Amino acid sequence: MNTLKLIFITLALSTTAFATQAAESTIISMPEQVSGYYQHQEGNIQITALLDGTNFMSPTLFQDISQDQVHEILKKYHADQAKGVQTSINAFLVNTDNSLVLVDSGTTDCFGAHLGSVLKNLKAAGYQPEQVDTILLTHLHPDHSCGVSKNGVANYPNATIYVSEDEANYWLDPNQVNKVPKEKQAGYVGTVEKIKAALAPYQASKQFKTFKLGDNIKGFEVISTAGHTPGHFSYKLKTTDEDVVFIGDIVHSHTVQFDRPETAIDYDIDPKKAVQTRLKQFPVLAKSGVTVAAPHLPFPGIGHIYSADGKSYQWIPVHFKD
Repeated sequence: MNTLKLIFITLALSTTAFATQAAESTIISMPEQVSGYYQHQEGNIQITALLDGTNFMSPTLFQDISQDQVHEILKKYHADQAKGVQTSINAFLVNTDNSLVLVDSGTTDCFGAHLGSVLKNLKAAGYQPEQVDTILLTHLHPDHSCGVSKNGVANYPNATIYVSEDEANYWLDPNQVNKVPKEKQAGYVGTVEKIKAALAPYQASKQFKTFKLGDNIKGFEVISTAGHTPGHFSYKLKTTDEDVVFIGDIVHSHTVQFDRPETAIDYDIDPKKAVQTRLKQFPVLAKSGVTVAAPHLPFPGIGHIYSADGKSYQWIPVHFKD
């Protein structure tokens, strides 16, 4: 082999090796999503939306609507996924200057490792759990109540928890299980166990209280929105700008239940009443133009409800504010 040919072969091999190395070096790793919090100023208060995580619901959970109609609506919103209907679990931290109020609390570890990030995101947002003095629970389902404690220890040691008297009676009265249909008693008992474990440290320290319709808690007006659960309540807070309503679970989908608000979901304990509540509240929220904070609408779950005809509705999320 002559010298010139050897040089060409060597150069070719070197070029190939360099190209391979260069190709390998251009692979860029994908970082994880940043902390899930969003701070929204509304008049004289700051609302920090805290993402607990996202979950997937089966489209079959929607009641009295065909699956063809469900998927047609989901496709319109580009929300039709093989995994199911993605839903957020959000909590809201409200800074009123003289009080720090947490509305709902997420799951801690009640539903697995893909959820349970409220406490972490609260700290990432610049707050400490010891600063929270009040916790308002819209209802006691574990995805709203489990986040108040972990392993028997209060996550917010200086906070008092408030929930409606009707809600507390439904879940905490030992005689209630006998009033639940037999086919649902096992699920009810399992839910009660999670709720009792979450609330136990607050009850032991007398930091658990109930309220009735007409009460006002730290400036929050309580609004009966029963149906999803028997004692489900929403909270309205006046600000120097728009009022804010923390609606809880009167809606679970920004797609199906906005296009078709008469559609219940299997999570509702009283589906008929849940639909009546939504059909009553949606027109009020849309007409008044209040800011809405919702636990299961796409993070950050803050926005407005709009309707052109009073029959179907649209979810208008807040625009990013610097």
